[in-house]
Amino acid sequence: MDIKKIKSNRIIPSSAFSVPKSKIKQYDASNKKKPEVGDLIFGEVIKLGHHKYIQNQSARLHTLNIGTRSVFVFGNRYAPDQFEGLVPDSFTEHLDLFSQGGIVGEVKTQNHLISAPTRIRVLGYICDAEGKVINTRNYILLQPKNTTRKKRGAKVILCIGTSMNSGKTHAAAACCYALSSSGRNVRAAKITGTASLKDILLMNDCGAEHIADFTYFGYPSSYLMDAEKLLWMFNSFDMKYGNDPKKYLVIEFADGIFQRETAMLLRMPEVRDRIHKLIFCAPGSSSVFGGIHVLKEEFGLVPDAISGLCSSSPLAIREIESFTNLPVLQSMEKDYETIFRLIK
Repeated sequence: MDIKKIKSNRIIPSSAFSVPKSKIKQYDASNKKKPEVGDLIFGEVIKLGHHKYIQNQSARLHTLNIGTRSVFVFGNRYAPDQFEGLVPDSFTEHLDLFSQGGIVGEVKTQNHLISAPTRIRVLGYICDAEGKVINTRNYILLQPKNTTRKKRGAKVILCIGTSMNSGKTHAAAACCYALSSSGRNVRAAKITGTASLKDILLMNDCGAEHIADFTYFGYPSSYLMDAEKLLWMFNSFDMKYGNDPKKYLVIEFADGIFQRETAMLLRMPEVRDRIHKLIFCAPGSSSVFGGIHVLKEEFGLVPDAISGLCSSSPLAIREIESFTNLPVLQSMEKDYETIFRLIK
């Protein structure tokens, strides 16, 4: 082993949210093992690309420069607007940074409208006192005491959409705001996606008493997770915070209904049975039209309301009203009384 110390001002990214700062003190410059999802590395920026900032465990954005040294986390990413990135099959000295949350690996595909990824040189694996590589999956922050319940539990408001950046998080935040402003107790989670604290912190700002995402379960992202683990995260959050039928859980699934993990969850009876209200988010009226048909034909689901970016446009709302009677939840209006009537 070739153990080297890490300075105390180290950047620890949000993708390593579950790992205590006290554990991250050194790295092994000689370890060349095959990387795994959740492995922590210490690395140096050698070329700036699309991501010029990295979000730390407290949600602060650090500016990246050539030579910036930081902790990074191996993981997978699915982002049609940016990158598809995967954990490499073998150790490699140079990696791509494909998320602001500090996830690294190898970019397989990228959106042509963005620049190439920021490049990272691996200095070594972060290790503990015994030289064992530290992995985020060994640190779980959210573990319910019980795994079954006798009664139905809290009412679940599920926010899904056509794609990333369709307005799901703002719809979820609007639901949190409406519920809390109406005197209801609400907790919120983002079950799938890529590490980024801003989404669940927005829900927290809008009234969610407790928040969580997959990083609370030790995963830097949910892309390519198996069905059992996805359901485990959903159920764990539900069993931790959703046992009181008088309370509400607001839950977001990232990306769109064609995305692997979202589609898997929507087909699970255990998930479907927990839905009290389904909010479908889309950027425009044509996306709403196609989306509600896909939900019906592929999943047997009918949304209770339409929201997302389209809900900010009076013209888009007029178009939506020409082909469906589904109500539109205007997420940016923050008319909590109107929203509460839709989701109570």
